[in-house]
Amino acid sequence: MVQPIRWGIIGLGKIAEKFATDLIKTPDTYLHAVASTSIERAQNFAQQFNVPYHYDSYEDIFKTPDLDVVYIATPHASHAANTILCLKNKMPVLCEKPFAMNLKEVQQMIETARENDTFLMEAMWTRFMPVIQKTQELIAEDRIGKIKTIHADFGFVAPYTPEKRTLNPTLGGGALLDIGIYPAYLSLLLLGYPTDIHAMSTFGQTGVDETTSFVFKYPQATALLNATFASRTRTEALIYGEKGYIHLPERFHESKTVTLYETDKEPITFTFDRETRGYNFEIEEVNNCLRTNKKESVKMPLSMSVKLISLLDEIRQKAGIFYEGID
Repeated sequence: MVQPIRWGIIGLGKIAEKFATDLIKTPDTYLHAVASTSIERAQNFAQQFNVPYHYDSYEDIFKTPDLDVVYIATPHASHAANTILCLKNKMPVLCEKPFAMNLKEVQQMIETARENDTFLMEAMWTRFMPVIQKTQELIAEDRIGKIKTIHADFGFVAPYTPEKRTLNPTLGGGALLDIGIYPAYLSLLLLGYPTDIHAMSTFGQTGVDETTSFVFKYPQATALLNATFASRTRTEALIYGEKGYIHLPERFHESKTVTLYETDKEPITFTFDRETRGYNFEIEEVNNCLRTNKKESVKMPLSMSVKLISLLDEIRQKAGIFYEGID
């Protein structure tokens, strides 16, 4: 018999709603408790997803009987504090990306996880998508040869709501941390940490980066990457090698297809249909880790989260993106 995993959620915004919708479709997985700073929001969310326990305080979620793990879906600037709160209560954590605002915060989170011998993982859901795993497989099979260039972008027109997360600097808003993390992570996953970084940003009315473009240099490759709240872009990824290229189409980070273009051959498209948004894959990874008593994921280890936040820190430094009270 498979051990059921009972989840809690802290922070009940749009991302939590999407996550919960997939969670309740995941086998042997239950949404057991939710917590918000608003009792009305907690009640409505609990009613929507038939959740047995709801709270208007994050601290109270630890009173829940038989709770196995908490997903943190609060704004970026609260990730570290919320994660550390859970870990000090020996509660396993899946924390939404970006893991935290900077390397110092991530190191504190990891240190607390290890001190309390408790599971911790960054919710980089893209890592677990079948198309990404197929992309890695095609590269490992040398189907396109050595990677020479990666082009990836993510862009949409963000509504002007300065009080909400995307444009609010006190909540860690801005294009880089919110969506630029996806092209940055893809390059990190496929090529490793770059030897040189160039980055530049334009800034909106609230002071956050509206558009950030960045270039990574590797010994024998480059990556040209972009994130913007100012225009709708193709949001695709192209991985060019010596013998061909791989195309991940629009919304590449959650795509259902990947196409291989080998030189002088017909293209091959691989399709991975699903009835979920795709959060179920990272949920299943966490479930498996908990069932086997692992303290971190092999596929998304804490060492990768350290590299990713270090990369974002360096991009921010090069582009002049700073957060008052954090940097």
